[in-house]
Amino acid sequence: MLQGHPKGLFVAFFANMGERFGFYTMLAIFMLFLQAKYGLSAARASQVYGIFMFCVYFFPLVGGLLADRVLGYGKTIGLGLVVMFVGYMLLAIPTAMNTGFPLIVVALATIALGTGFFKGNLQALVGKLYDDPKFSASRDRAFSIFYMGINIGAMFAPTAAETINNWILSKAHYFYDNRIPALANQFLKGTLADAGLYLGIAQKQDPAVTMDTLGAFSTNYINVLSKSYHYGFGVACVSLIASMIIFWGFKKYYGHADYMVGRKAGSPGAAKGTAAPAHVESLTPEQTKERLIALALVYFVVVFFWMSFHQNGVTMTYFARDYTQPSVGKMTNLWFDLFGLLPIFLAVVGAYFALRKGSSSLVRGLGAIGFVLFAVLAYYRFNSYGAVNPFTPQKFQHFNPFFIVALTPLVVAIFSALNSRGKEPSAPRKIGFGMLITAVGFLVLVVGSIGLSSPKMLGGTVAPTDQLVSPYWLISTYFILTIAELFLSPMGISFVSKVAPPQYKGLMQGGWFAATAIGNYLLAIIGFLWTKLPVWGTWMVLVTCCVLSATFMFSVMKRLERATKS
Repeated sequence: MLQGHPKGLFVAFFANMGERFGFYTMLAIFMLFLQAKYGLSAARASQVYGIFMFCVYFFPLVGGLLADRVLGYGKTIGLGLVVMFVGYMLLAIPTAMNTGFPLIVVALATIALGTGFFKGNLQALVGKLYDDPKFSASRDRAFSIFYMGINIGAMFAPTAAETINNWILSKAHYFYDNRIPALANQFLKGTLADAGLYLGIAQKQDPAVTMDTLGAFSTNYINVLSKSYHYGFGVACVSLIASMIIFWGFKKYYGHADYMVGRKAGSPGAAKGTAAPAHVESLTPEQTKERLIALALVYFVVVFFWMSFHQNGVTMTYFARDYTQPSVGKMTNLWFDLFGLLPIFLAVVGAYFALRKGSSSLVRGLGAIGFVLFAVLAYYRFNSYGAVNPFTPQKFQHFNPFFIVALTPLVVAIFSALNSRGKEPSAPRKIGFGMLITAVGFLVLVVGSIGLSSPKMLGGTVAPTDQLVSPYWLISTYFILTIAELFLSPMGISFVSKVAPPQYKGLMQGGWFAATAIGNYLLAIIGFLWTKLPVWGTWMVLVTCCVLSATFMFSVMKRLERATKS
């Protein structure tokens, strides 16, 4: 899987992994932060989230243009790292409840701009490594490996966020209770119908709380919880420093691909290494037009994928908080404890290498040792669990990146085997299949949500105990959506890097993210529907959108596949 790739791929892999760890740590708690600190409704918080995510994925258009025409890829990526660092520093500054929102807006805008300089251009740089005929056949697999870097970083993010949340709360002698933020905000606004119920919940945090001091408790709890979220945002600053060291320290491995088409060596503004090498293809105007149309068609389809997939930060987080059991038994807790889940996964990997036919005796021996070591670690971790194990809603967000890391080698192996037989589906066809699989994922939640009270009926509070569903509904959906993502996202990025005309590499990667941006903006529509429809109805809207977009994708398949060969 890792053989036959340029070393520059792994520089990009680790630089991206650090940046994504910080980004997804922030994203895991962002909606919870908005609703807790500012008392925003689900619809309003979804709108803020959607606008931010739109900007995060729209600014790569600006970054791509800057890299293609002015600074080059390496300098633009480096600028993005610095700008993002400043944004996360601003976001990490704690302020009191219901204050500091303008600072939050400035921080989010700065992060979005920095991400725009960084994200698309790093992918364009990876694609340019594979424009070399020596590596071109490995392009799809390269982007699957690159995508693992994103998800290894993202996998640890929810655990990091939860650890910091619990640490800050414990210093104030509190613990996390998903019911308190909404109840505290309603009490302080004078809209809470049953203050007696809330008082009983508050007294579990502090037995000395009375009805007279309930307001002070509410303010203090929200301030401490908000502080824990701000500190969680600060994690990104540390991870970005690691990304800077990796990207700037190992430039020699990707410098030869950091060229700008149209610049000649020695021309004004052309730095060393910016002249295009001989293997860069030359297209006729007709070929360029055909490719741009094909890219536009793919962009249109992926809008609906990202609108659906990124519900993990919006309606799926609401579902985790309001409709899912907040604690689990020992066996299920393995799924929520990354330090129990990973040893099991690594033990399976060790067993595979120990039993694989054709492996050398050394590989088999190391595999057997790994199996025993990680199985023992998993056993001791499992025995440390209690009979009842609470978890926070953001922990669901480590499932997608974990499944990405676990399934990518399998998916790459399957596609490699199909490729060797000449039967591997084209990138556009994989995208079409990915949309259908996404529909199946949300269909699972349709079934799991039948009979639940609507969010409007709950009035912004958590569902009663008899309506809290098993976490396996969400875990199953995350698993299916991960398979869909592996069919769609790395393949889409690979398709863009291959089909984009040479002079528009950065801009076309920006176009991919602009489509993602539109999908993220449409998140707000689904967030708005969350309080208007029954829960199952919200998921059914997403199922319908995915099926229709897949149908469109297959209807233009011949044109897309023709563009990849032009």
